[in-house]
Amino acid sequence: MVKIKRALISVSDKTGILEFAKELNKLGVEMISTGGTAKLLRENNIPVKEVSEYTGFPEMLNGRVKTLHPKIHAGLLAIRSNQEHMATLKEQGIALIDMVVINLYPFQETIRKSTVTIEEVIENIDIGGPSMLRSAAKNAQSVAAVCNPARYLKIIEELKNNRGCLSETLMRQLGIEVFGVTSHYDSVIYNYLKNYFIDQGQSTTIFPQELDLSFAKLQDLRYGENPHQKACFYKEKQALGGLTNMKQLQGKELSFNNILDLNSAVELVKEFKHPTAIVVKHNNPCGAAEDRLLVKAYLAAWQCDKLSAFGSIVALNRKLDSKTAKAILKSGFLECIIAPAIDAEAKDLFKDKKNLRLLELRDLELVNEFDFKRISSGLLAQEKDLKTLDEDDLKVVTKKKPTKKQLESLIFGWKVAKHVKSNAIVLTRGTKTVGIGAGQMSRVDSVIIARRKAAKQNQNCCLASDAFFPKADAVIEAIKAGVVAVIQPGGSISDEEIIKVCNKYKISMVFTGIRHFRH
Repeated sequence: MVKIKRALISVSDKTGILEFAKELNKLGVEMISTGGTAKLLRENNIPVKEVSEYTGFPEMLNGRVKTLHPKIHAGLLAIRSNQEHMATLKEQGIALIDMVVINLYPFQETIRKSTVTIEEVIENIDIGGPSMLRSAAKNAQSVAAVCNPARYLKIIEELKNNRGCLSETLMRQLGIEVFGVTSHYDSVIYNYLKNYFIDQGQSTTIFPQELDLSFAKLQDLRYGENPHQKACFYKEKQALGGLTNMKQLQGKELSFNNILDLNSAVELVKEFKHPTAIVVKHNNPCGAAEDRLLVKAYLAAWQCDKLSAFGSIVALNRKLDSKTAKAILKSGFLECIIAPAIDAEAKDLFKDKKNLRLLELRDLELVNEFDFKRISSGLLAQEKDLKTLDEDDLKVVTKKKPTKKQLESLIFGWKVAKHVKSNAIVLTRGTKTVGIGAGQMSRVDSVIIARRKAAKQNQNCCLASDAFFPKADAVIEAIKAGVVAVIQPGGSISDEEIIKVCNKYKISMVFTGIRHFRH
């Protein structure tokens, strides 16, 4: 057990610090502090000594140098059981410091500002804070290194229970936590400055030579894809938006598969500006629709494949209102519903569905970020597929041109196909899907599945294919299915043959020049 007699406190994030300092004062702990923290403590009648008074040396260089002093670091680093160390401290008139309470300059918050200057960025690189934390953490058997406000309550509780002492177990935990915090802090600085000064305008690739990713644990999950697999949910520390910011309003704990499906549904619903509903099952959309009214969009998306929609995930890009909520209630069992907001009446309608997970995610903006896929002993990285399409990008390759309504339907289907596992075929009528063929090894099989799912709705429909047709067979199958217009990337050695087939059966085809494989 270590008796805490003297603490140095210097925090940028003042959360909980007054309550913590008051309790330390009650326990008879002497406190040393700097600048704003010292001022805050004094204003609240908490006894505190300025670092400059303690060291006998003034702050200088606009505060860049204030704690970088032997009276601070020797007091932290001295090994208490080392007689030579203790004799040196006595000879130099240096007192021991038993605890540092420090959190670092807000570097991440600073670089997120749209108007930030490089001078402001540099000034928000903390030097004294990490130095003191590392000194304390190196000597964790004797010094408590506190860098996380969430620890304050546990520390005070242990000090009270042990007459002002902390256990070796807690001291070690605190020390280890410091090295995690400082290593992440340094990696953020490194990545920012490297991009600003070195990579900017000089690199031929957007991908860094070295990649440092840092994640914080959000929660344990009941299990992974299957019950025999343990699982957890992490948040990327540097991420601003995304699914990790969703708020669960009701329902069971989210599962591993729920989160995967929610991500797929949200990424697809972000593609659309008008009221849109997406129904996802096993990481593939089984229905998607855009309409003037959200309730109509939902009904059209659900009706695309009612069988597959059982136990699915629904994503909406508008506030969930009571009319849409009532339609959802009539459509059977769902796992999750996610929307930018859910109104009070809609929440009330779902209150008896105890297992249904209701979630809000206000940020539905497409984010330009890397897409990662983990492989054994490695990581694949690529740009996120944010390629968009409008009428001007299309090349009509058949004698018959698509009508304006068909073009709208083709572009809608193209957006959906981007989010369907390859090989992907999407049949649409207007701005709703009527049949989706996903994840097949053969494009012909994807057409057959989409046709079967469309049933009677396949007549006069449009078809979107995520990649080119290697042969004419899939197009012939599509024509049998009632397709009157096709959108596809083009680029196959069989393009000429395929165009001849389309002209023979008097259907229109447009090329995009863009492929949307999703593996």
